Amino acid sequence: MAAVSAAADIDREGEKLAGAGAVPELRGDRVLLRGWREDDLEPFAALNADPRVMEHFPRLMTREQSDSFVVDRIVPQFSARGFGLWAVEVPQVAAFIGFVGLQEPAFEAWFTPCVEVGWRLAFPFWGFGYATEAARVSLAFGFDRVGLDEIVAFTVPANRRSISVMERLGMSQDGEFDHPRLPAGDPLRRHVLYRLSSRRWRSGPAS
Repeated sequence: MAAVSAAADIDREGEKLAGAGAVPELRGDRVLLRGWREDDLEPFAALNADPRVMEHFPRLMTREQSDSFVVDRIVPQFSARGFGLWAVEVPQVAAFIGFVGLQEPAFEAWFTPCVEVGWRLAFPFWGFGYATEAARVSLAFGFDRVGLDEIVAFTVPANRRSISVMERLGMSQDGEFDHPRLPAGDPLRRHVLYRLSSRRWRSGPAS
């Protein structure tokens, strides 16, 4: 019942946000960043239950947890801030491949408050440059339209794929930190922090 209820909520919220213009639609050369739809919930739950996708996260998500993540965390942030984690589509290829976008971390650390760029794509769509392309579109929105001074990103040191994306975006490492939501001794607690200033962004696109 919870999954059905969550699906109904996302349908109503999605219509409301689209009607109010609160979820801007962004386009790259290949990718479309758009508001969430009810039919995104099932493939999103599938990627959140994939051990390959969730290797560097504390646990897999159930369908209920996945739906709640969208309904209770992703969708409201667009209303509150005008940006968030967009659903990503590759027109003519796939209706939904995951999310990419901007969000405010829900924990306190020496570098917060801040806005981070993040991504999570279904495994079949890794290795095509979609995360990098969609993240660049998100960064452009954050710097050029929202007027952010800095955007950060972070992950565990073993997540070389995501670190490579950060570096392709022109971000630079600025130390490490222990994630406060994870207990001492947890192998995923240590994170690397990457940062990108608006000044560096405007100096030219990353190669």
